[in-house]
Amino acid sequence: MMRTMTTERGTRRRAPAGAAVLREDVTDAIRAAVFEELAAVGFARMSIEGIARRAGVGKTAVYRRWKSKLALVLDLVAAVAAQGMPAPATGSLYGDVRAVLELAAYALRHPVASQVIPDLLVEAVRNPEISEAIKAALLDQQQGVAAVVVREAVARGELPEGSDPDRALDLIVGPLYWRLVVVRGELPKGYLDDLAASAVAALQHPGERSGQ
Repeated sequence: MMRTMTTERGTRRRAPAGAAVLREDVTDAIRAAVFEELAAVGFARMSIEGIARRAGVGKTAVYRRWKSKLALVLDLVAAVAAQGMPAPATGSLYGDVRAVLELAAYALRHPVASQVIPDLLVEAVRNPEISEAIKAALLDQQQGVAAVVVREAVARGELPEGSDPDRALDLIVGPLYWRLVVVRGELPKGYLDDLAASAVAALQHPGERSGQ
């Protein structure tokens, strides 16, 4: 009897979920609304009610998919991380660095991302779960790209053995992040070209930075 009751209860619970919960168009609308809501009010003030209103659905549609706004944001960040940023394969260190900068600049200048990323980084200081999600979405993924760029450059003889991918990432993306996210300044014409050349020079001649 216990098995029968469990089966019956399970059937009753699954029946309504099959038709409405898994509609992809509703899920996509909610995810888009989360980005917009984060950009508009930030994580601290974001609410399930506001997300539902912006997505044009009821609150139950959100809660059927995610138990809280934190779970929703973590899922969204994970989805962004899964898309990844492809490692460039231009055939030269300068070309690869320039391609990384182009993609990073495009992402950081996006009107929604430019609001969402800084806000989530602030929340990450207070929330370990958000911190881990951001690390996986931003740091881990970009470290992987930097590792490929450095490895290929070493193989071509453009960089010495033992070149550090983490240092490469700092030199390539760090100044761009500072300019676009912290200072929020415009990029002058030729800025990415100059930054790519400077990063390549610093990577190829590390001793010169300290006069060694």
